[in-house]
Amino acid sequence: MTTQREARDALARADALHTALTDVVLEGGDLPRIAGEVAGVLGCGVLVTSTDGRERAGHASPEDRAALETGELLDPSGRVRVERIVEEGHRIGDGEVRLLRVAAGGSDLARLVCVRGDSGIPSEDVHALERAALVVALLITRQEAITAVENKYQGDFLRELFAGRARDEHYVEEHAAAFGWALDRPVVVVVAEIDPAPADEAPSRGQWRLWQERFSAAWRQVCDGVGTGIPAVDFSSEVVALLPAGVPGPPAGADVVRRAVADVRGDRGGGRRSFTVGVSRVASTLADLPDCYGQARRAVEVGRRVHGPGSTTFFDQLGLHRLIALVPDTGELRAFAHDVLGPLAEPEGAELRETLQVLLDTNFNLAEAARLQFFHYNTMRYRVGKLERLLGPLSSDPHLRLDVAVALRVLEISG
Repeated sequence: MTTQREARDALARADALHTALTDVVLEGGDLPRIAGEVAGVLGCGVLVTSTDGRERAGHASPEDRAALETGELLDPSGRVRVERIVEEGHRIGDGEVRLLRVAAGGSDLARLVCVRGDSGIPSEDVHALERAALVVALLITRQEAITAVENKYQGDFLRELFAGRARDEHYVEEHAAAFGWALDRPVVVVVAEIDPAPADEAPSRGQWRLWQERFSAAWRQVCDGVGTGIPAVDFSSEVVALLPAGVPGPPAGADVVRRAVADVRGDRGGGRRSFTVGVSRVASTLADLPDCYGQARRAVEVGRRVHGPGSTTFFDQLGLHRLIALVPDTGELRAFAHDVLGPLAEPEGAELRETLQVLLDTNFNLAEAARLQFFHYNTMRYRVGKLERLLGPLSSDPHLRLDVAVALRVLEISG
């Protein structure tokens, strides 16, 4: 039972917090200051995270963070596993973790996480935290409005660079400095797209836009952690980032790209969506950016077709697909595939195409191909005969086999 003294102390903390939060709002404070004020008044660790647990601001001691880790509430990337914390609180040894949803105007904005490693969090302090969550919602709403305007101008400028229209050096330097971007170094263009939702999910346009905003916010946060001056812009249907190329090697920028992708993906907690990434060659100068942007977009398209959703594809690792991707006339590519493969290019030819690919992969070793497809040897011989009646002397004509191999790859890409 709460004693009178405890009740007075709780009221004093609530009043002190109200005063502190009012001062922060009136002085135009930010999330780190809010977290600091709440932590100081309530005597606990405070983290403001995204809806999926990425820390946006925090004031927590090493002991507080260790308590979260002991309670298995931090993943290896540092994301708070908010999906594991119930509203009634989460016990961690002698302490407790509380989570409050930050929302405004029907939008889910963030999470307010409070941790106390040595004792529970009384209900009076939870009421004070609810008041703090309202102030956090106010600041985030204001911040998102500013970010939306900034993203529009950043997106317009980056599109000018990709279109090759921004040729004046002073114009580029002025805008890059205003945005805090470092464009005077080799970079790789990274394009990331949320994968299409399953047919049975059918999200509304509003829901999809919410996913996209959360996705772009995650990329901005991760890029800020990778280094300074990294552009990361929401292009409405994709997020585009210019990551430093780093140490030259095949493929360039691989380490930093894979680290960024892993950090954005996390452990898929909190409702994050599957996404596909394409990475360009190195852009050594601004003049290289238009081509590199096209390469990254093509890598997304080809990577999703060849490797499936959720893949990361480097343009320089596309192999034959890279050459095919450089042909601008997709109609001509499809015509080539149909000319070479004939009826095998139709949907009904899928089973025979699979056998044909296995034969090409095994250099027409019938015994090995039969083993891989779990066929009897004579069944494979029959299939080879059927393929040669349709396509020509595949087993004896290496040039025909090359045409067929290329046509299969074209069909794989173009559908």
